Amino acid sequence: MKLLIRNLNRTTTEAELLDLFEAFGSVQSLNLVRDEDANLSKGFGFVNMPKAGEAKVAMQNLNGKIIAGFKIRVKRAEPTVASTDSDDLAASDDDDV
Repeated sequence: MKLLIRNLNRTTTEAELLDLFEAFGSVQSLNLVRDEDANLSKGFGFVNMPKAGEAKVAMQNLNGKIIAGFKIRVKRAEPTVASTDSDDLAASDDDDV
């Protein structure tokens, strides 16, 4: 189950997040979204935990927890919405101008 973690301190590291979530089970992947210029966290990231039960326990225990002075929010990540054909059409129409 993929989880979204928001409201992270910009100084929070991948290792710190990994330690937090591994306390509740195995972590398949972790992605801390970073500002490319500053190389600091943008304050959110994603954790993928292969066992849904472990992910739910992690959500229940970590949502609202104070980490590095920030009250983090943890919820199930929503799937991204793919572009529609009409979006592609609009983009191709712009090319003709």
